[in-house]
Amino acid sequence: MIHETALIDAKARIAEDVEIGPYSVIGADVEIGKGTQIGPHVVIKGPTIIGEDNKILQFSSIGEDPQDKKYAGEPTTLIIGDRNLIRESCTINRGTVQGGGETRIGSDNWIMAYVHIAHDCIIGSHTIFANGTTFAGHVTVEDYVILGGFTMVHQFVVLGKHCFTAINSIVLKDIPPYVMASGQPVTPHGLNAEGLKRHGFSVETIKEIKQAYKVLYKSNKLYAEAKDEIRAMSKGSAELQLFSQFLDNSQRGIIR
Repeated sequence: MIHETALIDAKARIAEDVEIGPYSVIGADVEIGKGTQIGPHVVIKGPTIIGEDNKILQFSSIGEDPQDKKYAGEPTTLIIGDRNLIRESCTINRGTVQGGGETRIGSDNWIMAYVHIAHDCIIGSHTIFANGTTFAGHVTVEDYVILGGFTMVHQFVVLGKHCFTAINSIVLKDIPPYVMASGQPVTPHGLNAEGLKRHGFSVETIKEIKQAYKVLYKSNKLYAEAKDEIRAMSKGSAELQLFSQFLDNSQRGIIR
């Protein structure tokens, strides 16, 4: 059902069963997949592709121009997957040419009110961003990340799988997979063991990850030495290999 007061550009491509609420505005070059619900007073600007069974609540601004002074009107893109919940007053911007031209959000994410996702961010799947979480440009968020309310993430930061931040966290460097962090700026505060249990990690695997965490953060080893030891520990463990590879690939450096 499309409300009679909604403004839909003739060039928008909308599946037949999409719901669009009162006074929402859907621009040209917007594609919305089946089963998606758009609430009242939502503005969606293209080029934007939104998948199936998403729910976008009132006053959200989706696919607006990037907030980057280098942006000069290029036709960059926002791509959103399936089954995402985007709550009230969220803002999600398209990419920039300099950042690859695309902002991308995966599937099954829970994005609470007032979240801002800036240009060129790459968001995985099964994440939870509490109210007021703010991402600068070019941030990468891997799957199953949980961020406490009003977490602020610096540009180009990478957040590893299953990491967790507390409320009011300021993230200036990469957070490795499985790590809990808090503070301004954040520092590591143990392993997200409860989250790992909920996602089916075995007791033995969690024990192995804890040992790697201790090597990195509790052993007083030099960073290079800790990485080498974790790399050796990771043989035969996909979970530890993920941890080791994250350390090797970090460009900004990790929280310490």
